[in-house]
Amino acid sequence: MEKPEGYSQQQLALDQMFKDINPALSARKAGIESSRCYYCYDAPCITACPSKINIPSFIASIHTDDLTGAAKTIYQENIMGGSCARVCPTEILCEQACVRNKEQEQSPVKIGLLQRHATDNAVFEGHPFERAAPTGKTIAVVGAGPAGLSCAHRLAMLGNEVEIFEAAAKAGGLNEYGIAKYKLTDNFAQKEVDFILGIGGITLHTDTALGQDVSLSELKQRFDAVFLAIGLQDVQSLMLLNESHPQVLNAVDYIKELRQAKDLEDLAVPLDSAVVIGAGNTAIDMACQLKRLGTEEVTLVYRRGEAQMSATEHEQQIAKNHQVRIKTWAKPEQINLDQDGVLRSMTFRKTYSEDGQLKDTEQTFDVACSAIFKAVGQKFAYPNAEQLIPTVSNGKIATFGKQITSIDGVFAGGDCTSEGQDLTVEAVQQGKLAAIAIHQQLNSVEA
Repeated sequence: MEKPEGYSQQQLALDQMFKDINPALSARKAGIESSRCYYCYDAPCITACPSKINIPSFIASIHTDDLTGAAKTIYQENIMGGSCARVCPTEILCEQACVRNKEQEQSPVKIGLLQRHATDNAVFEGHPFERAAPTGKTIAVVGAGPAGLSCAHRLAMLGNEVEIFEAAAKAGGLNEYGIAKYKLTDNFAQKEVDFILGIGGITLHTDTALGQDVSLSELKQRFDAVFLAIGLQDVQSLMLLNESHPQVLNAVDYIKELRQAKDLEDLAVPLDSAVVIGAGNTAIDMACQLKRLGTEEVTLVYRRGEAQMSATEHEQQIAKNHQVRIKTWAKPEQINLDQDGVLRSMTFRKTYSEDGQLKDTEQTFDVACSAIFKAVGQKFAYPNAEQLIPTVSNGKIATFGKQITSIDGVFAGGDCTSEGQDLTVEAVQQGKLAAIAIHQQLNSVEA
């Protein structure tokens, strides 16, 4: 593809480094793959899908070359079906439930790639859904990540007016700022935001933070209901000396910087060696992106074994394919600086499991590194300036059925709640369910 005038070699190099890790299916391959589906009546793949997409139905539409119909089936349940097709761990959800797995030497239908084929190639005249008659109700959505966007879209589709308040400069949440650059390429997150807003009835305010630019009390006064989708704003600490050193970084912050970078020269890349601490998808994403950026030796370290890693086997294999060295049964113990204050290595203590409990051994080892990236988990942090605070349980906003919080008229969903797993598809589903609950409550609609 021809690049616009002024497109630098550095920009080109960045694009080349982060080509799509899962290339799309060709029309021919999609046709063949769709023919493998048994179109089960009581399909276990639907049960396994957090957003309850009618998977056999959309695959049947692909098989008859009705890609627009297939995409509409997907969007009816998951308006972010395009990004979910790229980032959803289908290998442990719908594809794991596929009945093809029960057959000898058979692999599941490639549901994720088929979903992407449909959503990428559908052709709609305008938006695929029309808005219902105006209800006269207005709802504030705080946070323009997957949960907030999904909620806003469904509310607008049902005839309500929505205003989204987003703290960042762009909408999209983790899809824009936190997903590996090789998973969502070609500015896909923003294209999906534009698609969602295309239904109308949604006003987006960026650079508008809760507790700073707006307050929950103010939003409750101005709107008929409020949906909180503020995500996870803080990161876990290692609680080690020298953790504040400039060469010790939060993986989520670096991924955000990488996703927004226009040029390789915008990034500080450790060229010789780096350590990534963690066991989830963020740790895998960080390690693989470092290898693509040219870091010679990347070591991912986790305190338990590979079987206990929250990253799926598929994600772990991606790391191995990138020649990331994975060291397990080792926990961080010390960050080592030289006499000039330069990071040189990290000390780890070997661990083992006994009766399900993690135990330390007397053995330690060092890993040389010029940068350390922490990917040990994010945590919820409610804005300090906010005086109206919903009940928090287990470190997240508590919900009491239908995404309702302890504050009347305030709902919540996505990563800021303890419901489900911290997955994009889960956030989308919670946003959709919250929208339906809000609409029913405000408009006295029967459930």
